[in-house]
Amino acid sequence: MMKDEDLVNLIYSLRDEKTEGEYYEFKKSYLESEKFGRSISALSNSAALCDQKYGYIIFGIDDTTHEIIGTHFDSASEKAKGNMDLVPWLEKGLIPKINIVYKDLFIDNKRLFVVIIDAAKERPTRFYGNGYIRIKSYNQPLAEYGNKEKELWKKLTLTPFEEDTALQNCSSDEVLSYIDYPAFFTLLNLPLPETKDGILKRLVMERVITPNGVTYNILNIGALLFGRDLKTISSVSRKTVRIILYERDDWIDAKKEVSFDSGYAISFEKIIAWIDDQLPASEFIGDSKRKEIKIYPKVAIREFVANALIHQDFWIRGAGPMIEIFQSRMEISNPGIPLIKIDRFIDHTPVSRNEKIASLMRRMNFCEERGSGVDRAISKIEEFQLPAPEFSADDDFTRIILYANLKNMGTRDRIRACYQHCCLCWVRKEYMTNTTLRERLGISKGNYSVASRIIRDTLNENLIKIQDPEGEGRGPKRKYLPYWG
Repeated sequence: MMKDEDLVNLIYSLRDEKTEGEYYEFKKSYLESEKFGRSISALSNSAALCDQKYGYIIFGIDDTTHEIIGTHFDSASEKAKGNMDLVPWLEKGLIPKINIVYKDLFIDNKRLFVVIIDAAKERPTRFYGNGYIRIKSYNQPLAEYGNKEKELWKKLTLTPFEEDTALQNCSSDEVLSYIDYPAFFTLLNLPLPETKDGILKRLVMERVITPNGVTYNILNIGALLFGRDLKTISSVSRKTVRIILYERDDWIDAKKEVSFDSGYAISFEKIIAWIDDQLPASEFIGDSKRKEIKIYPKVAIREFVANALIHQDFWIRGAGPMIEIFQSRMEISNPGIPLIKIDRFIDHTPVSRNEKIASLMRRMNFCEERGSGVDRAISKIEEFQLPAPEFSADDDFTRIILYANLKNMGTRDRIRACYQHCCLCWVRKEYMTNTTLRERLGISKGNYSVASRIIRDTLNENLIKIQDPEGEGRGPKRKYLPYWG
């Protein structure tokens, strides 16, 4: 940690700047606890982006004039939520743990209180599940700035997790014992070479392994996708896919649990088939033939499970993808916060923190190349007349919930369905109307006022907007588009 003299000189130089910078913040005095935590996350991440060792919050300086005014603020005497002491509450919410120094400093006989924050290391600093970044002099959610997050990851890890080494100095026979190479060639629709040397050369070409003198290193991407048994490889042993089947709609009684220990590419179809086998079905009669229809569309399950595997944050230790099947819902979760806002999952250019895994999974047709998979999944959910899926990002996890019963929808569920339906209409180069929403939610023609109320509630949430406020279309004929359209 720098000496007091160096810290004073730094503060003088920061005051000379016209505006606050991306790795420091001036405050007159009190800072509300939630904002304090967000500032720590933002300054830690921005310091890493700016190649600084530390970020700073400096109390006792006017953030407009940069005049030294002094402060009585002291974090040791402040309280946070639940009357908890501020400092333990702040540090409890920071993932990963970083070093923070709280320091009194006197300049011109005026007391300053300086918070010195370590720059992010290994992965972005998050506060109670959410990461932040400084944009000019404001703290903004990191998830809303995908390019910034990608740049930050590059700064923090010279080698992405997927390209890092899982096993070192493996002989050729050891490589072929760890990697299910027949599945690799089958899934990528490649001819299986006749010689061991030909197999290894192709694995090197696809960056599943890398040569290391006379031996080989198996990379994490190879282990994750094509490993015969992930539990035998420490770097990915906790990334196996777990599925839990519950008796009811709570977590009390688990009826069955299964873990898929082989690589994601090898086990993907088995995972989808196992889920499908557990789901209740109804009988449908069409074209004089009876067939079984599962409660959730398989297209949606495939897309959401693939997303959970591909977009997870592999640097979060001790956690992997999980699917939980309840009586009237299914939850699919993975470690990590998405790089885009959850309300932009529809019609957004695909962004992945694991681009090489995403590319290989697309080549094997496990997910959509064009980024249209979520659109297609939600469209199928509408076709099945199911409630809109719920997306959430909290506690360092992304979660998707599929619901089974349209009749039990509350106000929030209807707003979510209205917004997603409006997004799909936009994707199809159409507009949502009262009529299209009634068809989506199974509302009878005579109850158009019910659909109007749902549209009004969604407008009030600023999720949709009127296509032409001054146009001729009024009432049931009025057209709507998503807020970002």
